[in-house]
Amino acid sequence: MAVADNDSIPVIDVRAIPRPERHPRIFGQIESLAEGSCFVLMNDHDPRPLHYQLEVRYPGLFDWEYLEQGPETWRVQIGRRVQSGCGCCCGDD
Repeated sequence: MAVADNDSIPVIDVRAIPRPERHPRIFGQIESLAEGSCFVLMNDHDPRPLHYQLEVRYPGLFDWEYLEQGPETWRVQIGRRVQSGCGCCCGDD
């Protein structure tokens, strides 16, 4: 899924966002992602705790791929997986 150099992918640079606003803005972006879409998160440290939170809130729904791992800048591509299946009770007559 590594396509983060594409100009059409949104980037959230949390280094420019006040600390109390960071997670609400990030999770707002995560929750608004359509299936198959992604964004890039930029930070000045490894956002591993955010990855843990993402897995707890939305297990198996998102991909997390490091594009750059420090020492000054971390870039992570976060994408919403495409869900397969109809989501209905198939076979129930």
